[in-house]
Amino acid sequence: MIVALLIVHGLLAVALLGALTHQAFAVASVRSDKRSFFARFRTVNAAAYATPIVLLFLITALGGGLLYPKYRVDVRPALEDLQLRAANGIFEIKEHLVAVGLGLLPGYWFYWQTPLAPEQSKTRRYLTWLLAFLVWWAFLTGHVLNNIRGLAS
Repeated sequence: MIVALLIVHGLLAVALLGALTHQAFAVASVRSDKRSFFARFRTVNAAAYATPIVLLFLITALGGGLLYPKYRVDVRPALEDLQLRAANGIFEIKEHLVAVGLGLLPGYWFYWQTPLAPEQSKTRRYLTWLLAFLVWWAFLTGHVLNNIRGLAS
């Protein structure tokens, strides 16, 4: 059951990461050639990503919360036995950043509601990039720790 939940959690995280990264590049203020790969990100309706991103974030965080007791009982003691304090530390940072992300979601969702006010474009961009950073940190940290635990077993 835990392995299935971990796989679903990972797949949801990949979907969240893809949607948030796409939206983040869509709102980036980079000027480039209209035919370039990155310029095409700006042609999508970035506002359409907001509600799915909020839902994916909440569902993924809930899945992480269900996996958390298993981490505390099995994985963390193994990391401590191996004296991998840095690995434990980055996971502690991950926990805090996900909590910050949960706190940002209402504001993020509010600023992405249509009709979009042009004067709030910087706020939308900063919230999107901040949320993208938090999700990338959580994603990479989770996978590194999962790999460490797999190698240490």
